[in-house]
Amino acid sequence: MTSPVSQALRQKIKTLELPDGRTLDYIRLGAPKGLPLVCHHGTPGSSFVYDKWEAAAAAADITIIAYSRPGYGLSTRHPGRQVADAVSDTAHLLDSLDMDTFITAGWSGGGPHAIACAALMPDRCKAAASLAGVAPYGAPDLDFMAGMGEENIEEFSAALEGEDVLRPAIADAFKGMREVTGPDLADAFGSLIPPVDKAAFTEEVADTLAASIRWGLHVSMDGWVDDDLAFCRDWGVDLASIKVPIAIWQGDLDKMVPGAHGPWLHEHIPGSTLYREPDHGHISLITDNLPKVLEQLKNEAS
Repeated sequence: MTSPVSQALRQKIKTLELPDGRTLDYIRLGAPKGLPLVCHHGTPGSSFVYDKWEAAAAAADITIIAYSRPGYGLSTRHPGRQVADAVSDTAHLLDSLDMDTFITAGWSGGGPHAIACAALMPDRCKAAASLAGVAPYGAPDLDFMAGMGEENIEEFSAALEGEDVLRPAIADAFKGMREVTGPDLADAFGSLIPPVDKAAFTEEVADTLAASIRWGLHVSMDGWVDDDLAFCRDWGVDLASIKVPIAIWQGDLDKMVPGAHGPWLHEHIPGSTLYREPDHGHISLITDNLPKVLEQLKNEAS
């Protein structure tokens, strides 16, 4: 099996024992005493996908705090979790680091979890960003799967049937992804990667994302399964009640989280700002806009 992470990355990973006995793995990067930015990774993934954000965060005087959601990496599974359950884990992690207020960002499957923090921690969360983040399933005014690549349509269709159907449906993808390397990543994503995202897969970007996925899946597929199930049930979040500034970043060429998801979130989150990128996909949205994302978050928090 391919090594999940390099030794240098492995040394950055720390663990926290939560009050309920579960463990979270997390990393801390960037400016040592900067504004805390809690990052929520994609699906599948893990905490250190944000390792390559370190230089940009340090330049912006931001401290990155990123953790692997339950079931990924060394983080203990939390069966039946809702999106809103990320709020308690985030609060305990910040408390353990003696951090009070923070900003937050979530990419892809992390987007809903960043939004949940903004909704349910308004006294502590000063600004949030959803970066190619998925919208809630089942909304009457959103065709959730329209524009998705075939692989994601099959995956979410299985998730709607429950865990017993979902696990075997993603078993082959899990076996491949837990050993995936950077050069193989674009092919592993199949129809989910349009040309603009393939172009964004520089060696550094691809290697980092592949290592993050390997680490997230090196113990089990539980995190991936539980993410998909959580996206297909109620998030436990009232979007209309959100008062915290939220930036919605969306690429129109995205095949993982189609272009309609971002505008839908913008329409349903009062006071949110939509950054719609017509020439970007799922990967290029981040690789080309990271400094802008960090600047916007920090400005909103000031």
